Amino acid sequence: MLLREHAMAALRIPIGTADFRELREGNFEFVDKSHLITELIDRDNYTVVLLPRPRRFGKTINLTMLKWFFEKRDENLWHLFEDLHVARAGDAYRAHFQQYPVIHISFKGTRAQTFDGCYGKILDVIQEMCKAHERALEGKLDASDASKFRALVDGSADQVLCELSLQKLTRWLHEAHGKRPIVLIDEYDAAIHAGYTYGYYDKVIGFFRSFLEAGLKDNTHLGRAVMTGILRVAKESIFSGLNNPGVFTLLESEFNTCFGFTEPELQGLLQKGGMEEYSELLRAYYNGYDFGGVAIYNPWSILEFLSRQDKRLLPYWLNTSENALIKHLLQHHAFAVEKEIRELLEGGAIDKQLDNSVVFSALETNKDALWSLLVFSGYLKASFMKPAYALEAPRHLLSIPNREVAEVYRSTFQMWLDKGLQAAGGNIDALTSALLKGDIEDFQDELHKLVAFLPSYHDVRGAKPEQFYHGLMIGLLAALEPDYEVRSNRESGEGRPDVLIKPRRPGKPGVVLELKAAKKRERTLKQALAEGLRQLRDNDYAAELRAAGVEKIHRLAIAFDGKKVLVESADKPVKKRAATLRKVGETIRKVVTKTRSSASKKSKR
Repeated sequence: MLLREHAMAALRIPIGTADFRELREGNFEFVDKSHLITELIDRDNYTVVLLPRPRRFGKTINLTMLKWFFEKRDENLWHLFEDLHVARAGDAYRAHFQQYPVIHISFKGTRAQTFDGCYGKILDVIQEMCKAHERALEGKLDASDASKFRALVDGSADQVLCELSLQKLTRWLHEAHGKRPIVLIDEYDAAIHAGYTYGYYDKVIGFFRSFLEAGLKDNTHLGRAVMTGILRVAKESIFSGLNNPGVFTLLESEFNTCFGFTEPELQGLLQKGGMEEYSELLRAYYNGYDFGGVAIYNPWSILEFLSRQDKRLLPYWLNTSENALIKHLLQHHAFAVEKEIRELLEGGAIDKQLDNSVVFSALETNKDALWSLLVFSGYLKASFMKPAYALEAPRHLLSIPNREVAEVYRSTFQMWLDKGLQAAGGNIDALTSALLKGDIEDFQDELHKLVAFLPSYHDVRGAKPEQFYHGLMIGLLAALEPDYEVRSNRESGEGRPDVLIKPRRPGKPGVVLELKAAKKRERTLKQALAEGLRQLRDNDYAAELRAAGVEKIHRLAIAFDGKKVLVESADKPVKKRAATLRKVGETIRKVVTKTRSSASKKSKR
């Protein structure tokens, strides 16, 4: 036990330390990622390299590692690297050590709810970027450039000069040092995410397009540029004007082990800390990502777990994430993708074609863009599928990577749905309560509020509206879990009911739902409802519930027409007797009248 405590004490976990030099000089544990340096040097055919990865996967520490390796300075910092991969790689790599001016900036802290707030933070970043080179440029600029540099340093520069600031600083440093600078940009897309979420996307994308194109496109003063972020922003694109940038997402094999922990790296930490018994638990809870064919662990959650004395398996990574964009899009597309979300929650996988470039303008109109966002943000694992033929577009099997991430689907998905209902004036508890009681009027009222608020006209006017409403109902009824088992299109009786709700405990009611949609010039809302009722009455859809011992069963037909909804019970007595008798009486009277008229004519003859 004493040996174990000594081994655990030997692990100095760097929680909250984001600077490579601070980490190394503080004798914190460091999982060697210096092969990022050698890979970048080897891939010198790319002047600009973009490495998108999820949050908390080591992007910031890696960029500061690049800074301390490449940056020209009087102080010798080789001690930071001497026991790492890059030091063992040979003199060809060491020849690049501390040889270049480096521009290192981070836009991580630029999120704001307004463009003015965001732009103010961007100006602070530009100001600090220039201040870092104040001494190196002192007395080396002509009067015009010195005036512009001073305006950037004191914060008085206008927006045009700020947009050109990266391009001008690379030129000034190149001329001052005689070597082209290396540019390192961390979280380049943080402000862009905020702009999309809070409604100033066009303004912020306009700034970054000008800033990055001026600094990185056809810039003869630029040595290399390395950028990190979550996504490759496309179309409106800040990258369309760049000359062949190297974009290496987590789908590619290049740089695939430079971020996150591999299995051997985790085992090395556990062995050093004397904690090998936690290996299986950590694998189940935090493993599961696939970066270019290699299994990757979430490093933030691993380090948080190892640093805690109580060794609790908690969703550490999810608690640090800014989920505003994910929340907005999942709520917006919730019912259109509900069937696939449920497949994922049940441990399944879905087949999707992913786009390395995320088009922000398409996120709300194209639900398939949501899957790319979830993959690149770390909420889904993407496993490459070998194409059936050479020219087939690449496809991936998407799945929830681990138990930690599964929690966000189980907890927040339902919470977001509830918020949508409440915003519409509806209440999910009232709706499900009315459904289970068989209170048709209250259920129809609550359901109408939902349908009127959530689906847009474009969502429900497609060629297969019943599929949309089916997904909507399945998403809604997820609130009944775990007390009820909600099944979709399962065999029961003579056919398949659309939805079967089976109680998990005796004494509870069961429900069978048949969903229909009106079709323009084919059937009205009432005709659709009548068709659903006929199917419920003609087919024994409740057979499985009766076989399970369910005594009280509600059979409901639900008909939709755009934002209109009608609900009726198939168990309601059919009031046809009086109408039938009236029709029979009318028929008899007609026959009697016709017979008397015929007899009268014959007597006259």
